[in-house]
Amino acid sequence: MFCGNILSQNTTNISIVDRPNTNVSNSNYVSSRFPLQPLHFIKLPVGAVKPKGWIEKTLLLQKDGLSGNLGEISAWLDKDNNAWLGTGTDYGWEEVPYWLKGYGNMAYIFNDKKMLEETKIWLEAVFESQRRDGYFGPYIEKNGRPDLWGNMIMVRCLQSYYEYANDNRVISLMTDYFKWQLSLSDDMFLKDYWENSRGGDNLLSIYWLYNITGDKFLLDLAEKTHRNTADWRQRSALPNWHNVNIAQCFREPATYFMLSKDSVDLVATYNVYNLIRNTFGQVPGGMFGADENARMGHIDPRQGTETCGFVEQMASDEILLRMTGDPFWAEHCETVAFNSYPASLMPDLKALRYITSPNHTISDSKNHHPGIDNHGPFLSMNPFSSRCCQHNHGQAWPYFTEHLMLATPDNGVAVAIYGACVATVKVANGKTIEITQETNYPFEESIRFTIKHTEKSVTFPFYLRIPTWADNPSVEINGTPVNVNLEGGKYVRLERNWQKGDKVTLNVPMTLSQSVWHVNQGSRSINYGPLTFSLKIKENYEQVNSIETAIWDSKWQKKADPSKWPTYEIYPGSDWNYGLVIDDKVPLIENFEIVKKDWPTDNFPFTVNSVPLEIKAHGRKIIGWDFDRHGLTGELPIRENLRFEPHSENITLIPMGAARLRISAFPVYNP
Repeated sequence: MFCGNILSQNTTNISIVDRPNTNVSNSNYVSSRFPLQPLHFIKLPVGAVKPKGWIEKTLLLQKDGLSGNLGEISAWLDKDNNAWLGTGTDYGWEEVPYWLKGYGNMAYIFNDKKMLEETKIWLEAVFESQRRDGYFGPYIEKNGRPDLWGNMIMVRCLQSYYEYANDNRVISLMTDYFKWQLSLSDDMFLKDYWENSRGGDNLLSIYWLYNITGDKFLLDLAEKTHRNTADWRQRSALPNWHNVNIAQCFREPATYFMLSKDSVDLVATYNVYNLIRNTFGQVPGGMFGADENARMGHIDPRQGTETCGFVEQMASDEILLRMTGDPFWAEHCETVAFNSYPASLMPDLKALRYITSPNHTISDSKNHHPGIDNHGPFLSMNPFSSRCCQHNHGQAWPYFTEHLMLATPDNGVAVAIYGACVATVKVANGKTIEITQETNYPFEESIRFTIKHTEKSVTFPFYLRIPTWADNPSVEINGTPVNVNLEGGKYVRLERNWQKGDKVTLNVPMTLSQSVWHVNQGSRSINYGPLTFSLKIKENYEQVNSIETAIWDSKWQKKADPSKWPTYEIYPGSDWNYGLVIDDKVPLIENFEIVKKDWPTDNFPFTVNSVPLEIKAHGRKIIGWDFDRHGLTGELPIRENLRFEPHSENITLIPMGAARLRISAFPVYNP
């Protein structure tokens, strides 16, 4: 919806809009086909957006790290006796497609020959596996019914491959497979726990195929999928409280809304988001306490989330952004991506931990149940362990990259999630252009775009999201300020006849703010723009044997070398039991000093020593705040019982994403 006046300035039509106009249809990319609701944003084919800056560095670390080399560790990726390859009976359920989902997209983004060849081995086996009735892959049966969860993931892998290679075998396989699904009676369809919770993923793939083929039977299958999926539309309850299910499945009602057009379905997704965060998400970092499952009585910021939960939340935010156009989802995706997710992996991305928390001051291999819901060593950085997250974590940065530039219904381009990249996009009447995005965001306040294309000039709209936290944001075109009032939580739409070399600069000045977590003892978090800050704790890394410290259900190949892929435990080498000293009688900024440091030479900003932003603060140690009887960071002290040491100390805060040990929700001392 458009709002405000359209201004004309130097041949540029400028407007502030809530969403792109969906009354028109993009002529360059496959989008929603009637009767589906139109998409507000259209994802470009995988590979059309290439990461630059720290995002490229992170993806390169992932390529050289655990995700890119999991084939030499994981027993489920062993090519001997592998049911997904047709060489045996060990199917691994979700592990193979989980891994391939991220690995394949990395291969397409980098156009890496070796990775493409590896990806092809698995996908060719998928094509070969399809039965005459349409089913594909290893046949997995539970309680006399086919279990379709693993296939839901593999279908997503096929969709990415089709975007990259335009191989029509994907369309044929998916069509026959979905006809097989439609032939199942309802009592045989989506009845197991995981597939029942996650039927929304099946629904998304049905839409994807329908938008290409227009086969009407797919709409019947969409209805069938929705009615057999767990009910995520309840007002004050959920089908289950598993953290990954919540992060992944809360979007199902909004997905169904694309077909039903009933606003009740769309509202239900927002309701589930708020329901979980009003109770378990009164913590910084965008997530919620559900270290396996959300549990009443376990709402403190020392409760964490699976690494899988982070990456699935990011994926949900990206999908909801495209479906609804709501800039809220872009902003939330950034919150999780910049603050929660990076600290779940080692700085070299060669190991991860199952659980990461906003207040997290020890990362060992001990069993912390019942402080953590599950039994086992869930806090150490172990490359042999946490089989779901071990395989699934690789999707986060490739999918994030793919959403850094989007197409719009009016044949334009939109940037809603910011990060350095270069994108090749078709605009207007099919003209191909290149747009570069240069920035160190979120560690920088300036985002610079350059329009490049082969044609002499081309007219199209260019949308930029205005962050809600930005202080007096502004836009420049070719160095000239644009005279328009930018409203946070909306988009600025710039339409003009773009020339090769045209430059657009979005300035998003960052200021300090604080979040107050009233249900968690009135604790506070300090934010600077999209970044939330944590106490800088000295991190002592201790190397231990990955085999000896793996979770009980882990499996690895006999040739896997634990000395090459060690586990690291992280222990605090400095005190962490601080409250922030904040004088509420003066402006917040007067309590802190922002320190901007040199950009890291290795281009990776998410470590204690390399992070380019710090905040100098004052803190007081809290008497009695220590590790609890479960060996976990103690819960926040009861507000009325807080006892502080008599003297304040100088302390340093760093962005959450760089702090693998951290206190991010602080008790407060008011002088």
